[in-house]
Amino acid sequence: MKAVIKLGGTLLEDPALRNSLAAQIAEASRSYQIAIVHGGGKQVTRFLEDRGVPSRFVNGLRVSDQAVIDAVVKVIAGTVNQQLVSALVAAGVHAVGLSGIDGPLTIAEQMQPELGDVGRPVRTDARLLDVLSGSGYLPAIACIASDRAGKVYNVNADQMAVSCAADWGAETLLFLTDVPGVRNGAGEIMPELTVAETRALVASGAAHGGMQAKLDAAEAGLRRGIAEVCIAPGREADICARLLAGDFVGTRIHKGTEAA
Repeated sequence: MKAVIKLGGTLLEDPALRNSLAAQIAEASRSYQIAIVHGGGKQVTRFLEDRGVPSRFVNGLRVSDQAVIDAVVKVIAGTVNQQLVSALVAAGVHAVGLSGIDGPLTIAEQMQPELGDVGRPVRTDARLLDVLSGSGYLPAIACIASDRAGKVYNVNADQMAVSCAADWGAETLLFLTDVPGVRNGAGEIMPELTVAETRALVASGAAHGGMQAKLDAAEAGLRRGIAEVCIAPGREADICARLLAGDFVGTRIHKGTEAA
């Protein structure tokens, strides 16, 4: 069974939590073929602030010019990726750090002109993931990609995870984040949602910003054949094993009969 685990960048800032997640993924990799996709938005924001560059977001996506692209390459594909790979290696995994540019693993195209150099994944070459996984390596993928002409794009990590999971044929996609799950208008965590219900949350304004981006990505993934998408708190004990075993932690999203 194949599973893609998307790690939010906030989870990777704390060395102890990073090491704990690496150990959990190492254990899970004994039973599953796993690929990791990670972000690092908080780290990028801090990097830009230190250099006097403001950050601006539209619907949870960072407006990206060349200064932002430089920061994303340095921070997400550089520091954050290699810290994660090092933690995985220490946990006993043969981890390989990648970005969408390598291979190329993922081809992207500009999403919207007003977002600048923000890319939408067009396709992921599953052959590279199969080669690595089939040889005993665990890919850890940073969320940047390029188009066929070599232009580099900042790619939302949730969308990157969907592209990798769908084209690789993963049955499960886990979004591990710093929130406990998807909340309804009353602030309650919803343990299970259909696509239609996620749309209603977005339409009502209960889900917005980063959570809206996650729900949009989850819907796209389900439509592309992923059986289930989980949005769950990465700080929970044994979260990887519990989610892969089917426990209801956070929110599980499935297609539902309404979206057939």
